[in-house]
Amino acid sequence: MKQSEGKAGGKNPPDYFMESEDENLRLDVKTDPDALKRQALWCGVQSGMRILDAGCGPGVTTALLAEMAGPDGSVTGVDYSSERIAYARRHYGDQTGVAFDLHDLRESCRRLGGFDLIWVRFVLEYHRSSAGRIVANLIECLNPGGLLCLLDLDYNCLIHYDPPESMSRIVENVMAAMSQRYDFDPFVGRKLYAMLYDAGLEKIQVDVSAHNVFYGVLKKKDHFNIMKKLEIAAKLEPQLLDGYPGGMERFHQDFEAFLLDPRRFSYTPLILCRGQKV
Repeated sequence: MKQSEGKAGGKNPPDYFMESEDENLRLDVKTDPDALKRQALWCGVQSGMRILDAGCGPGVTTALLAEMAGPDGSVTGVDYSSERIAYARRHYGDQTGVAFDLHDLRESCRRLGGFDLIWVRFVLEYHRSSAGRIVANLIECLNPGGLLCLLDLDYNCLIHYDPPESMSRIVENVMAAMSQRYDFDPFVGRKLYAMLYDAGLEKIQVDVSAHNVFYGVLKKKDHFNIMKKLEIAAKLEPQLLDGYPGGMERFHQDFEAFLLDPRRFSYTPLILCRGQKV
């Protein structure tokens, strides 16, 4: 895995455990434009706003938010991965009202200026130990009356019916290892409201919906996304599969068979929280 280079502050962040040759593609493919726009409307995105897309990844979300901000608005996408920012600039950097900046959200965001709305989607789950610091840094560059919007998952990758017990145990152990060793938080969704409350934001609102609901025939993009996650996690913690009959290769085959079984039912809750700066 590669580390990001050249972020503000001069220090490289720790490895992003989902890094792979296909990561830009995975992030692009899994983004549902219609769902994202519904979420953005709920969060309060309006034409003419100056918006920060915090943890923008490959830039597709930034581009969609810019469409909603209109010709009088603008969106700045920031990410601490030089690979993500380079990809975003190549694919979306020519869009009117869009800019990209290399920045680590764990550092002060004041240099970025003031924003009417800050959008943080699927970011805090990768920063279990520093999520509170990231929220505090973002509030510093939120204009008075501005909105901070946190969107993340709960029970990430953990709700399935009904896989074999041995398979469930492996999935739970893998997610626990991601939390302990790679600062990943499968349960960050339930913490978002308290983060906004503790930060002193007002008019806090919460919405809970299903991010993923898998039943019947699985879509190709969902198959690609889930199996890529499994592949990367299994490579990071191969010893967790030592007790599975047939080892990593057999677990991969069995999990894919379960995933492709139209009887299977899996879902992941999405928590949306927004609060206003006084």
